[in-house]
Amino acid sequence: MELNQLTAHELLEKLKSKEICSRTILLSLSQRIEKTDPKVKAYVRNQGPVKFAPQDEAFGELNGLPVTIKDNICTSGLNTECCSKILRGFRPPYDATVIDKLKKAGAQIFPLKANMDEFAFGSSTENSFFGPTANPWKLDCVPGGSSGGSAAAVASDEAIWALGSDTGGSIRQPASFCGVVGLKPTYGRVSRYGLIAFASSLDQIGPLTKDVEDSALLCGLISGYDPQDSTSINQSVPDYTKSLTGDIKGLKIGIPKEYFVEGLDPEVKSVIEEAIDKLKSLGAVIKQVSLPHTEYAVPVYYIIATAEASSNLARFDGVQYGYRAQADNLLQMYKETRAEGFGQEAKRRILLGTFALSHGYYDAYYLRALKVRSLIKQDFDRVFQEFDCIVAPTSPTAAFKIGERTEDPLKMYLSDIYTISVNLAGIPAISVPCGFTKQGLPVGLQIMAKPFDEEMLFKTAYAYEQNTDWHKIKPKL
Repeated sequence: MELNQLTAHELLEKLKSKEICSRTILLSLSQRIEKTDPKVKAYVRNQGPVKFAPQDEAFGELNGLPVTIKDNICTSGLNTECCSKILRGFRPPYDATVIDKLKKAGAQIFPLKANMDEFAFGSSTENSFFGPTANPWKLDCVPGGSSGGSAAAVASDEAIWALGSDTGGSIRQPASFCGVVGLKPTYGRVSRYGLIAFASSLDQIGPLTKDVEDSALLCGLISGYDPQDSTSINQSVPDYTKSLTGDIKGLKIGIPKEYFVEGLDPEVKSVIEEAIDKLKSLGAVIKQVSLPHTEYAVPVYYIIATAEASSNLARFDGVQYGYRAQADNLLQMYKETRAEGFGQEAKRRILLGTFALSHGYYDAYYLRALKVRSLIKQDFDRVFQEFDCIVAPTSPTAAFKIGERTEDPLKMYLSDIYTISVNLAGIPAISVPCGFTKQGLPVGLQIMAKPFDEEMLFKTAYAYEQNTDWHKIKPKL
């Protein structure tokens, strides 16, 4: 087996025993990318052979192991452009906190950034200025979004593991579509400092990995309090790898009836029901629960998220960094820079958000959405008083064809119907591979837990993973 096909924890064992060095891992990845990425297009700016400068001496816990980074997480010395024309050429003068933590742990930051929907606006990675990414399992299908590049890179063995960001499902949905593990931590568990904001009250950085053990390891490395992030929570970070016991006997798992209604693909439903039966066979206690405000999650999300996006994106005007249009005066420069620099989906969300925050509509839309958001969170709080975790589909469908939903934004927005509530409530959730459709496309099982109980997610997901082989199946590229 090639080094690029191994998990991070398998490679770490080889690094620690001096069987290999980080240079050989980077070489294996670069060869894989040269062969595979022209088809998958998981990375941006991939022109010719991958250029890297591996460190001469391994150090820290990660011993020089490379980590792939989504294009909206600031990395000093590397362009960070959010896959948008308006940020072309932007090279941050600082590292995001998660990057700083990884470097201190001995990681190498991979020199190519992962493709994504522009400013994380999308569920398919079709909204990238650099063009769409393909699903490694079926190249005419999308990999999900907005962290589609990160998920596709991990699934196609073009990355050992990767970081993405999740605002409404942007880690979990592509993880489901690409057959990898994707974790959205509790809001405030991982610092957002250096993450170029989409919606500040919803965004969270998290890992995309080949298995649950890697997810637990990477989550532990990037978590922790950061005084540079005002939403960071000062709470100790446990050793998540200790929760990987494989024992879930007596665990109380809730199955939300609202997630098994019209709109859920029958094949996906069948695969999820088999996964639930597997959890039951492992000793978990399964019972149906209700999250009654689920039906309002999509409209609430797209009011709050677009409102915050319109505010966050106001800073991109061509003055200090990024793309600048040629114009005769300042006002014209502002207008033409934003008109030429933002893509169609970015413009749509800026307009929606500006409208929701405008005078006369703030109370009717944004304020009301915040009130319903509280009700959605209360639904989860009530269930978690009795249950240890909640299990449901990650997405109502498997990966859809490239171009299938680009002309129907509402249909595209509904791709995240099962993941959005988690971000609105601020709770953690993980997606793990649990089977395939008849067309050979992966299906993801979503596990949700109470705030700061990532250990429960890893415990449940690991038990399921160790008793199935779905995560071991690789796409043929």
